[in-house]
Amino acid sequence: MSLFKTLAKRCSSLARSSRYMSNIPEDTVYGGPKPQNHDQRVTLTHLRQKHRKGEPITMVTAYDYPSAAHLDSAGIDICLVGDSASMVVHGHDTTLPITLDEMLVHCRAVARGAKRPLLVGDLPFGTYESSTHQAVDTAVRVLKEGGMDAIKLEGGAPSRITAAKAIVEAGIAVIGHVGLTPQAISVLGGFRPQGKNIASAVKVVETAMALQEAGCFSVVLECVPAPVAAAATSALKIPTIGIGAGPFCSGQVLVYHDLLGMMQHPHHAKVTPKFCKQYGQVGDVINKALLAYKEEVTNGSFPGPAHSPYKIGSADTGGFVNELQKLGFDKAASAAAEAAEKIETAKSPGAL
Repeated sequence: MSLFKTLAKRCSSLARSSRYMSNIPEDTVYGGPKPQNHDQRVTLTHLRQKHRKGEPITMVTAYDYPSAAHLDSAGIDICLVGDSASMVVHGHDTTLPITLDEMLVHCRAVARGAKRPLLVGDLPFGTYESSTHQAVDTAVRVLKEGGMDAIKLEGGAPSRITAAKAIVEAGIAVIGHVGLTPQAISVLGGFRPQGKNIASAVKVVETAMALQEAGCFSVVLECVPAPVAAAATSALKIPTIGIGAGPFCSGQVLVYHDLLGMMQHPHHAKVTPKFCKQYGQVGDVINKALLAYKEEVTNGSFPGPAHSPYKIGSADTGGFVNELQKLGFDKAASAAAEAAEKIETAKSPGAL
């Protein structure tokens, strides 16, 4: 019995000491992360169940830790780390310039912030077109180094279908993407909607079917007429995720910055699509807050006592001033003494 008591005491001591070895911040400066509920993690099984029940699937494209944390708390089903970061975050005019290494930085940040949604990483342009070996290697990196659960790739050319099949056979879940495929703007002639004539509409449906046959668990339909998206959704056994494709898809996706009305900058206005509904005017709130901050710093009202929380006692202040004087820092000593006097004056009942 005494042996069990000894072991219990040691375990208790180890538990107490391990807290101080943890990488979780103490509550002295930062609040520290909140525990996540891993039991609620969205999986392909959950998505298939929703699709079978006819429940819409929600997807949002996000690129960093704060936005991912917001998606987490909102209960969004899928978080896509899109190569549109090239335009939205990095300021490029197309998705083509972003590299795999840059995408992996975004993926890792999102993975730290979103613990509930299924995490999907885009394969950027130039990282999967050359061969199935290249495609699989890139997809493996997105999962192993980026912390994603699945990948998304664009297009319906035979080589893309083959790449999707190879990635699935390697044990990696894949979302396909048809319609407007931004990585193909060179051959599409710009960001142009697809499926607006008979041949193009049939191609959208056939390409989606081919991606399903390759093993994709879902297909994004971008910028196609609603009847075309409805036809594809009906023909497929896997869920479709629409973006500018009308209300008849199995789910919808929008970019975080777009749906929040995050930016009014001319560049962002140029790359914000017509189909995006703004559910907030967050950009206006941000601009007002920045102007208010600038004003308070300029007039000296920030930081005030409420935002100057770290104290030094009067005795220590006096000793500190004396030590500064001994070191020959008379000006610094006067500044410290004057600051301490102002703080005490501000704390007095009649102070303004």
